[in-house]
Amino acid sequence: MTQSALSQQIRDLERRLGVRLFDRSSRAVTLTPQGRMLLADARGVVAAMDRLSRSASTQARRLSGRLVVGTIGAEAAMPYTHAVLRLLHERHPLVQVDVRSLHFADHFDALFRHDVDVAFLRPPVPPGVEVQHLATEPRLACLSASDPLVDRDRIALAELARHPVIDVPPQVPRLWWDFWAADPRPDGTPVRYGPVASDLEGLLHLVAQGKGMCFLPAAARALFPRPGIRYVEVTDLPPSTAGLAWLRENRTEPLVEAVVAAAGHVASARDREAVRGGNRTED
Repeated sequence: MTQSALSQQIRDLERRLGVRLFDRSSRAVTLTPQGRMLLADARGVVAAMDRLSRSASTQARRLSGRLVVGTIGAEAAMPYTHAVLRLLHERHPLVQVDVRSLHFADHFDALFRHDVDVAFLRPPVPPGVEVQHLATEPRLACLSASDPLVDRDRIALAELARHPVIDVPPQVPRLWWDFWAADPRPDGTPVRYGPVASDLEGLLHLVAQGKGMCFLPAAARALFPRPGIRYVEVTDLPPSTAGLAWLRENRTEPLVEAVVAAAGHVASARDREAVRGGNRTED
């Protein structure tokens, strides 16, 4: 816009408002008191319009779509699962979350087939899968109620050497079930395997029938009580971890990124709380 055109627009504005906005002299042009008031108001209007524009842009970029979340065993009921999905909803309310229960016989296959986008599960995981760890808890021995060892508060792993472990179908990654079967044993004792179960209910049924035993997370004691089984602490069995898993190749997909970020936030908050709790104990 040329100087003359700008001057003409200012004079037109002064006539419409009925006030003088500028004092003009041969040496300078300065704002009148009315001009300074109008300038302040105009800046406020421009700032409000800028905020509105940014808000509209944010709304346009807001994440939406459908995220399919798999869970295995008790993971759907765990506090960290609820915390991650709640935070995801708070951050991205337009994202629709579908939760699917998975059998341990094919929960990794569900990821590789893209039946689910992410899954709450228990490591270890096969190559190509990444995990955000969310919790750690002991593993318990799950025994038939008729087993003499259930009268004990705790036992050592070596005392289970003669107990067959319920096995799983061949499509289950062996490194995963080896961990849950505590195979190999620290003392080199070979693990005996019993009949095969393809899901948790089948596993618990076989244990109740005295066909074998298994190791489960400590949460199973409260979540899966059964008349025919008992849970016993194993003093020298390493703990298990739980986490959110996804395919490495899908890490940059927006919905996967969003839920992984939520899981990371929940894990960081847990770690900070653990540090504060440790400091309070020392005090």
